[in-house]
This record gives sequence, C-alpha cells and structure tokens, in this order.
Amino acid sequence: MTAATGRPTLLVIAKLPLPGRVKTRLTPPYTPREAAALAEASLSDTLAALLHVPARRRVLVLDGVPGTWLPRGFDVVPQVPGGLDERIAGAFAVCDNEGPALLVGMDTPQLTEDLLTGIGQDGHDAWFGPAADGGFWALGLADPARAGSLVRGVPMSTDRTGAIQRRRLVDAGLSVRDLPLLRDVDSTADASAVAGLCPPGSRFAAMLASLAEVAR
Repeated sequence: MTAATGRPTLLVIAKLPLPGRVKTRLTPPYTPREAAALAEASLSDTLAALLHVPARRRVLVLDGVPGTWLPRGFDVVPQVPGGLDERIAGAFAVCDNEGPALLVGMDTPQLTEDLLTGIGQDGHDAWFGPAADGGFWALGLADPARAGSLVRGVPMSTDRTGAIQRRRLVDAGLSVRDLPLLRDVDSTADASAVAGLCPPGSRFAAMLASLAEVAR
C-alpha cells in the first residue's frame, strides 16, 4: 500500500527548559539558569522556523507544561513514558492515519524552513536528518504508523545512533531522502558554532551574545 502524501504533520519533541533539567553539559561555564535560557531560546527558534513550513498540523510533544514561549499554531501533547526511542515512537502515534509526519528536536536553532522543502510531497518514504555527533536531528515517515517498529530498540545518545536508525529505514525497504547534516547544541563549542549559523533574528544567537557580554 502506498503511503499518503501531502503536507506533513510537524512534530517537535522537547523538554520544558527548566534549570538543571536541560543543557546540563553547558554547565559550567554557564549556570543552570543560563543554560535553561539557551535551551528555551533554541526551542523558540525551532518552533518559529516550523511556523513557516507548510503543514497539515504542528504538534509540540512536551515533557512538561508549556510557557509563554509557545507560539500560536501548535497543539501540545505530553510525551509518553520510557526511553527516547519509546518517546519518539509515541510522538508519531499522535498522527496515525493523518498522512506524512516529520519529527525534529529542540537542539538545532539554525534550522530554517528551506531545509524542509518538499517533505511529504517529494515521493520518498522517509526523511532523515543526520547530526554531527552521530545522532539525528530529524526523522520523517510517509506512514507514521510504522514508527514503532522502525524506532523502538534503536540505542539512543551514542555516536552510532544515526547510522543504526537510518539502516532501520533502509532495511525496511523505505526510500530515504537525506537532509543536511546539522550540529546539535550540546557543548559550549557547539553553541558558539551553531549561533554563527543561525538566521537573522535568532533568539538563540542573541541569548548567547548577551551572556557573553555579561561575562566580560
């Protein structure tokens, strides 16, 4: 059976940006509160970028309760319990039988709508965005109902996660479109490098610059 095509459901999987719960590898040199501010800015940039991508629906799959940073245009659903593989599979379950879906994380504020052109309408079965640390920043499926079998059991947060996940897609007989390699914000070096790639008006780049100014 051929999967449906059309405008995708856009999913963002994220943690509530609270001090001590997000971006802990940025502390030090940043305080937990500063690291959380950077995480919130990164999430805000990601949500803003997806507002410019044609979509059937936009969903924030959140561990926590949304704050004032949430823009209009997103539904909010809670993450399911379990490891990251279970939570990713659970996110796709939100959009069963609604056509194609694409999931992204909150760690790539350099994301722009241009990187996602044609997703859901270009004839592919899957879309895969590799991350520089060996993980992945985006995963899309023309048939989201298959996410459980494709994602569950993939070891997460390793330097082989992306390769294993992509191999799962290929071994399942899916045609895969590779999206550009992006760098996640995990370390201070990542933060500096990514800020330089963010588009004008980036909250993340502005926040990083303001923290650097305070540190002088």
